[in-house]
Amino acid sequence: MEYNFDEIVPRRGTNSYKWDSANDPDILPMWVADMDFHTAPCIIESLQKRVSHGIFGYTRVPDEYYDAVTGWFARRHGWNFKREWCIYTSGVVPAVSAVLKALTLPGDKVMVQTPVYNCFFSSIRNNGCVTVSNRLVRDGDKYVIDFDEMEHKIVAEDVKVFLLCNPHNPVGRVWTRDELRRMGEICFRHGVTVVSDEIHCELVFPGHVYTPFGSLGEEFALKSVTCVSPSKAFNIAGLQIANIIVADDVLRRRVDRAININEVCDVNPFGVLATIAAYNKGEEWLDDMLKYVYGNYEFMREYCAADLPRFPIIDLEGTYLVWMDCSALHVGSEELERQLIERAKLWLNAGTMYGTEGEGYMRWNIACPRSVLAEGLSRFRKAVGDACVPTE
Repeated sequence: MEYNFDEIVPRRGTNSYKWDSANDPDILPMWVADMDFHTAPCIIESLQKRVSHGIFGYTRVPDEYYDAVTGWFARRHGWNFKREWCIYTSGVVPAVSAVLKALTLPGDKVMVQTPVYNCFFSSIRNNGCVTVSNRLVRDGDKYVIDFDEMEHKIVAEDVKVFLLCNPHNPVGRVWTRDELRRMGEICFRHGVTVVSDEIHCELVFPGHVYTPFGSLGEEFALKSVTCVSPSKAFNIAGLQIANIIVADDVLRRRVDRAININEVCDVNPFGVLATIAAYNKGEEWLDDMLKYVYGNYEFMREYCAADLPRFPIIDLEGTYLVWMDCSALHVGSEELERQLIERAKLWLNAGTMYGTEGEGYMRWNIACPRSVLAEGLSRFRKAVGDACVPTE
């Protein structure tokens, strides 16, 4: 079956957070991390059938749901976990917050690798905990982990939880098995539990392989919690569904209790059905979407090399979020975000949203028709003007 990812799907006027947050209808939003594509037809068909029933009361989660989740991860990622390990909830951010509640006390230290997804900071803060940063190090056009700093800070700060982003938002790394294993070994050596946000796990490009942290062995499964969802890969974030995978029985009971305390233990019928459809029937659509988005990345990389040589982009191994180095402008990221909205009618995310280490960078969402990406790049190029020209 062919899918038309070039189709422009009008989203303004649909109460889209991405498209309707700006008062100016001429602003092109390339910020919020959702796609501008129709989701997989199998999901739409499943939801249409459910809507036609006409009653939308409280829902129960059937065995078919657990079969779909466990079957997908076994088949596509080689991770065989028991259905009993799986706790459903309304989203990965609520999941992370509830897991932190289960694992920490106010004042405890939680490590993140900055720059990192901004909601990590609020989840840590809202649980009364303190953020400890293991700064990622830029090495050419990619980021690497400073393992020595990681271990030193875990010990010096008495870190209790390591909040991992795998694949990483916003720098686009898909951590290798060796990197994940080394991070885990450091954590386990010092009694640190790993909480892995793997919401972008399906969004991986050629030459890279997603490895579930909990799949690396018994110790990795028992000393970690993994949060997953079909929301990013299948563009169904508004349906609010996610899963927490916890192998250890005692830890799982604590997480389940925190889910109930936070009152994010109920889900809606559409999220349940969309997950079943995505994992049972959506693989072909997902593979085609990934090819298209990778084509967008190649288009952007070539465009930047030719027309924006002073604005290099970091290699994109996974996610649909491109990290652009805008330091040549010598303008703060938040100010640049404001100027681009005002002058170019282009809305990107300021790098400092993801920590102070993001200063000088901007994040682009390229999960859109290629013509939209081309328009966004054109607007950016006109806005930065003479800064496009390489220095002699």
